Amino acid sequence: MIKRNALVLGLFFLAPLVGEFLLGNTPIVLLPAIIIYAPLYGGGALLIRELARRRGLGWPNMLLLATGYGVLEEGLLTQSLFNPNYVDQHLLDPGYIPALGIGVPWTLFVVGIHVFWSICAPILLMEGFAGERRTAPWLKRRGLIVISILFVLGAAATAAVTQAMWPYSASPAQYAVTIVLVLALVAAGALIRFRSATPTGTAPRPWVVFVTTLVTAGAFILIATVDAIPVWVGVAVAAAGIVAFLVATALFSARAGWGDAHRLAIGAAALLTYAWHSFVQNPVGGADLAVDLAGNVIFSAGAMVLLWFAYRRQARSVIEP
Repeated sequence: MIKRNALVLGLFFLAPLVGEFLLGNTPIVLLPAIIIYAPLYGGGALLIRELARRRGLGWPNMLLLATGYGVLEEGLLTQSLFNPNYVDQHLLDPGYIPALGIGVPWTLFVVGIHVFWSICAPILLMEGFAGERRTAPWLKRRGLIVISILFVLGAAATAAVTQAMWPYSASPAQYAVTIVLVLALVAAGALIRFRSATPTGTAPRPWVVFVTTLVTAGAFILIATVDAIPVWVGVAVAAAGIVAFLVATALFSARAGWGDAHRLAIGAAALLTYAWHSFVQNPVGGADLAVDLAGNVIFSAGAMVLLWFAYRRQARSVIEP
């Protein structure tokens, strides 16, 4: 069984590596920026997992907490939800709602990728290595304090760097609504206890879950990046796809036979989606094409190696008594 400290360090660094580098958003030449990314992404993932597991809560709660994280990062720290010139790309133009000061497609996309890829997928994968510790807390009191401090420092550093590169300040009303929304999501994720669906039938085979996740995740990414799709059609299809996937997963995971192989299938599909997407993503900073491609190959290969070890570990756990 992997030691708790290894699981903590693994999640601490896996979350930013997936959320920024495997995505292709940040080129390999900016790998030192993981000093900022790890406390924010990794610290956030660890705190979300720790809160849920200490309270005996499950994935619906972690999804709510991860949504709160996404709104916190993009609404308060980078302010990409409100800044019309964030990363100089006019991301709010499609589907812009003046009364809210947001672009609906960008809001849905950026919060969605934080929920599924930045937070939940790394937790899912690292718990796959945890064995009997999968649903147990990984942090003791001292570790919880340290991670909390690192998260606050990472959040402050992210806000400072973003302000230095793309200065912007949201309106007082936008700040207030965002803070209330974050607090509401965190409270809901920490306090609500969801009842499991009534078991009916047998869970689908893991490869079915893998293909379904791969198609759903790929469609979500493509809808957000293909300009030919009408804005509100894309929003409706993406939102419907998210709801359908979550409902199906909730129903199937309550069935007999659902286990580690199914959870690995979801995590593998998530990583492979980001891996192929990295080759069509324009990275921040305009890295040299050859360097960018080399970085994409390295991070994608790293994801494949991680998934191979996860698969081997899962296969051994089935064989061993």
